[in-house]
Formats: sequence, structure tokens, C-alpha cells
Amino acid sequence: MTATVSNFYYGAVTLVAAYLMACLGAGLGLRCTTRSLRRPQRRAAWLALGAVSLGCGIWTMHFIAMIGFSVQGALVEYDTTKTLLSLVVAIAVVAVGVFLVGYRGRSPMNLATAGTVTGLGVAAMHFLGMAAIHTNGTIGYDTPTVVLSVVIAVAAATAALWAAVSIHTLWASLGASLVMGVAVTGMHYTGMAAVSVHLAGATETVQSSTDLLSFLLVMLAGPLTVLLVAAVVVMFDPDMMLNDDDWDRAAPAPHGTAAAHPMRQQQPQSARSRTTR
Repeated sequence: MTATVSNFYYGAVTLVAAYLMACLGAGLGLRCTTRSLRRPQRRAAWLALGAVSLGCGIWTMHFIAMIGFSVQGALVEYDTTKTLLSLVVAIAVVAVGVFLVGYRGRSPMNLATAGTVTGLGVAAMHFLGMAAIHTNGTIGYDTPTVVLSVVIAVAAATAALWAAVSIHTLWASLGASLVMGVAVTGMHYTGMAAVSVHLAGATETVQSSTDLLSFLLVMLAGPLTVLLVAAVVVMFDPDMMLNDDDWDRAAPAPHGTAAAHPMRQQQPQSARSRTTR
């Protein structure tokens, strides 16, 4: 018997909360990557913080959205080991992509490689999280919809990595994070649209929302704490409000050359003009 599946057991609240978490993770990842380019001596540390923030944001988005997942007539439970493993996968694959673009730049080939690896990893995290579900039935997937969700994941990951090394200003980063939130959340719900559940037999079991909610909130506590700490680190960083002009002036000068300020470049020319007169 095919069960009725819902992704909005608590209404739109889980969708909105999941989207906000995706935006938060994307925004922190962008700002941390920006700082890694500004501070080569601490590049690895900033890239690592960015990867952890983005990975935790994606994973948190997924499991906040899963709070709203329910199967009519069946209990939904999660395997703790697989759930935690999906978090490790999310952070690891995002780290691969972030470090690739952080150290090797934004060439088309490098972005394509990093985006593909990261996107496939995000998709793997999603379906590993789905594999952690235990219910009295069999979970099936519609193949074309699954493929579409993977394509969205790869495209979203590539766009996020491009933005991470291309967008420097605060407001542009905020705008990019809002767009990335749509892409990441869209990937999740596209993947969930592929889900069908075939119950092993007729049952009148009612969803135990309290136990499920308690489990997921415990799982979310750690990543949410990491995101909070990352947000504090980013907010108190002195580069927080740099705009494009400030970025260019503050950027380290190439080795062996002096940083030239535009006004200083004009002074010798003005001096020559006065001498001629």
C-alpha cells in the first residue's frame, strides 16, 4: 500500500526555517572565503571555517525541513549513526570545493570540478540522511526527479563557489546568500518530491511527533552552535564592512612592490604641473 507522504507536517514554518538556515550557512561561507583571500597568512583557517559553516548550514537546512516530513499511517524514526555521518559528508565535500577555489582560483575548469564534487557530495548527504529513516515500509524514489535534484545541487554548489571567490562586498554577499538559500532549499524539496513510501501492511499508527522532534532538535544542537560561533567570529572581524574600494586599497601589495594609492599617484603629476607653470 502506498502511503500519503507530506513534507509540511507543521505547515510552512519548517520551510521558512530551513531556508533561513541555508541562507545563514551560505552567507557565513561567503564572508569567510572573502577573508581567506584578504589574509593569505590565515587562508587555511578561514577556508576551514567557511567550509564548516556552509556544510553545517546545508545539513541543518535538510534536517529542519525533515521535521516536517511525515508518512500517514507510519512512524518515522532515524538511525543516529547515519544521521551524524551525513553531517560529516556535508562538511567534507564542501571543504573540498572551498579549498579548491580558495587555493587554485576561479578558472572555469577549477570551478566545474569543485562544483561537481561539492554538488554530488551535497546530494550524497541528502540521500544518506534519507537512508537513516526507519519506517514500517519501503522508501522508493522517482529516478528523473532524483536526477533533477542532483543537477540542481551541482549548479547551486558551482554558483556558491563562484560567489565565494568573486563577491567581496557585504551587501552583495547577503544578496548572494539569499539566492543560494533558494537553490539549496529547492534542491532538498526537489529530492523529497521523488520520495514514495510503500507500507508493509495496513496500519493505523499515528505519527509520534514529540519523539521525532526531540531527536532532531538534539541532532541540530551541535551544528546550530557551530553556526552561532562562526557568526560571532565573522561579525567581530574588522573587515566586515569593507566595500570594493576599501578592498582594493586594503589588499596586500604583490611581493616586491609598493601599494600605490590613487591620490599618491596623482601628486607627482600635480607637482610637475606647478613646476611647469
